[in-house]
Amino acid sequence: MKRFQIICLSLLLSVAAMACDNSTAQGLAPEKPKKAKKKKTLEPASAAVQVNQKWEVPEILREVSGIAFLGDGRFACVQDEAGVIFVYNTNTNQIEKQVTFGAAGDYEGITLVGNTAYVVRSDGHLFEVGNWQSVAPQIKEYSTPLTEAHNVECLTYDAKQNRLLLAIKGEEPGVPDFKGVYAFDLGSKSLSAEPIFRLNLKDPQLPQGKAKTLSKGWQPSEIAIHPVTGDIYLTEASNPQLFILNHDGSIRKRHKLDDAAFYKPEGIAFSPSGELFISNEGKKEPANILRVNLAQTR
Repeated sequence: MKRFQIICLSLLLSVAAMACDNSTAQGLAPEKPKKAKKKKTLEPASAAVQVNQKWEVPEILREVSGIAFLGDGRFACVQDEAGVIFVYNTNTNQIEKQVTFGAAGDYEGITLVGNTAYVVRSDGHLFEVGNWQSVAPQIKEYSTPLTEAHNVECLTYDAKQNRLLLAIKGEEPGVPDFKGVYAFDLGSKSLSAEPIFRLNLKDPQLPQGKAKTLSKGWQPSEIAIHPVTGDIYLTEASNPQLFILNHDGSIRKRHKLDDAAFYKPEGIAFSPSGELFISNEGKKEPANILRVNLAQTR
């Protein structure tokens, strides 16, 4: 019996040795312990930016992409997928009015000039909605030399120059070093052939070494002009930031926004006195409009 047990044990050891040799022959090495993943170093949010109030918007505005201040807690809003201006009341948390001006499309910004609303589509088309709150608004569409490649996301009214400003999120074809801000003259209803100023993608104040390309290093999502100071404000949604620009487009101040509070800041609006409002698209949480206090920037 003992002899039988010894024979069985020898056979088992032989089989184990053969299996080990076979694994080695096939290049299978013992598993090495996995290296711990390096944690990304997150840039701290700017202490100069404080959220004073938050309004969650209805589900239909989950992809809110542009806002304009109307007064009395009301905002004109557009969202990415519908050719509709929504009037949202923060006091009642209700949409009071819907004004259809176009077919489904990627609408990115809205600004008001008196009783006329202007909305920009990402392919550079502008929509003029005259007497926009009336029963029968007058709608005109303007094509521009800007295209889907430019990916226009930013629109605001420059009252001093009687023009609209359009900034691009995408790329300037064949020009990797800057992104243009263009002017649409409201007198001639035409877009400037060249940018009125350029956003320098090599500006030393931009976060360095994080983007794969220069174009990805600065992706503007909205533009606005402060009604009191005349300063130019610019947001970025992909890496939530707020910029205050000089009149030549250079960066005066850059504020990293808190990622938790500002999921995707896609809209900016000012009250006539200079109160700042920023809207954010939603994902797991509802989209929102925030009243923001910004410490002295000069």
